[in-house]
Amino acid sequence: MMRRPVVKEELVDFMRQELKPFSGKLAELEAYAHERGIPIIPHETAVFLNMIVGLLQPQNILEIGTAIGFSGSLMAQHLNENGHLTTIDRFDIMIERAKANFDRMGLADKVTLLEGDAADILPTLDQTFDFIFMDSAKAKYYEFLPYCMRQLKVGGVLMIDDVFQGGTILEDEKDIPKRVRKIHRRLNQLMETVLDHPALETSLIPLGDGLLMIKKQAEFDFSYILDSL
Repeated sequence: MMRRPVVKEELVDFMRQELKPFSGKLAELEAYAHERGIPIIPHETAVFLNMIVGLLQPQNILEIGTAIGFSGSLMAQHLNENGHLTTIDRFDIMIERAKANFDRMGLADKVTLLEGDAADILPTLDQTFDFIFMDSAKAKYYEFLPYCMRQLKVGGVLMIDDVFQGGTILEDEKDIPKRVRKIHRRLNQLMETVLDHPALETSLIPLGDGLLMIKKQAEFDFSYILDSL
């Protein structure tokens, strides 16, 4: 999250001030969110996501957590004429704003917004994706991992935002406030599952509140995770 960076404050300020700003309607949308305190990915994360998607040039993208459509718009601008973004959100106010923003950005024909809980929608998806960006309920990341791996093509990339919880994932669970222990436990389970997995190539990037990047190297069944929840 923007207010929970995991590197020195002065370095965060440097990145946010010196990294090239976006232009046009995307810049307006970013400014709109900041002015109103609407949570979107911080600028340094957005610049990195923009570079990665631009390099990968994915044909089909899945986003879990639409919010007002900022990160979706950022990614969708890299799609070719046959490319498509599928994005999921369950909050009516966000869905309304995101639809308006996709239309304003001229991206409505490249985006499908699935309305509802990702826990209900992900099991129903029957297509594969080249790139998946997950920025939703942190306690659900571990639960959503098997579905993401199933829908991700071999060679595809899953990027997960906000995985460090302000650095508290390193602390003992007994020292974590009870209200966030489930998030703490699930994020640690996520790390334990993917960081040394033979079918995955994984990296951690200390941007924002931490990015976890996973490249799928081979097919692997993660359904056992669902049985353990």
